[in-house]
Amino acid sequence: MTFSLVARSADGRLHGVAVASKFLAAGALVPAAAAEVGALATQAHVNLAYRPQGLTLLRTGVAAADVVAGLIAADPEREHRQLGVVGASGSGATWTGPACHPWAGGRTGDGWAAQGNVLTGPEVVDALGAAWQAGTTLPFAERLVAALRAGDEAGGDRRGRQSAGLLVVERGGGYGGTSDVVVDLRVDDHPDPVAELGRLLTVHTMLFGRPDPATLLDLSGAVAAEVAALLGALGHPVHEGGTEAALVSWAGLENLEERLVPGRIDPVVLTHLRGVAPHVPAPRSAS
Repeated sequence: MTFSLVARSADGRLHGVAVASKFLAAGALVPAAAAEVGALATQAHVNLAYRPQGLTLLRTGVAAADVVAGLIAADPEREHRQLGVVGASGSGATWTGPACHPWAGGRTGDGWAAQGNVLTGPEVVDALGAAWQAGTTLPFAERLVAALRAGDEAGGDRRGRQSAGLLVVERGGGYGGTSDVVVDLRVDDHPDPVAELGRLLTVHTMLFGRPDPATLLDLSGAVAAEVAALLGALGHPVHEGGTEAALVSWAGLENLEERLVPGRIDPVVLTHLRGVAPHVPAPRSAS
């Protein structure tokens, strides 16, 4: 009763799962992933044991197709299961049990597997795969959501819409570098869950995305003067610690700490600061 895409980035650093369903909180059940190991989606009549068992097999170097074969071989309810797996290398693999409600099936390619059941037709998984392959210029998480959106627009779950989820992992890529979970977003009950998932990803990227070194601005001169004026208007006046200390204080309250870079400012942070601060006249240059 779900459609999903399981995928790996071209460089093998990222693995992820995007899922949507007419089912409450599908994102809590379907996806599993481990950095530099692989990812999987368990759906239809979900078998949650597939998640730890599948990742354990992937950690030992078992290929995705053999992981699928091993999991379903040991499962007496395999005819009711659907599964997609991607490993650290090679093609993805998928299984659709013959007892899954139609339309049900999957597609695979190098580093990805798309699958779904109770769909409007095969065009849904075809759209998932095509959008994934066409989205090579997009950031990994956005590429997953774009593929999910394509499947949804192609018809999606024939019963309607309710939930969506996105899980992305990368070694040390999580908050503060203290975990491997880069993105873990869920829309549990919503009339347009895929669109809402896209909105949440945009907010997540703004708050927690890593700054692009090529765009950073030196926190000095006119930039520092503007930042100081904006912070002062928001009740964060610059004192002994200087503009940077006031910026750190404000950014922590705005949940933008992941975008802070010593001595510099991310244009994303500056744009947000300009947007929330009362109007402040631009500082005059010295004559």
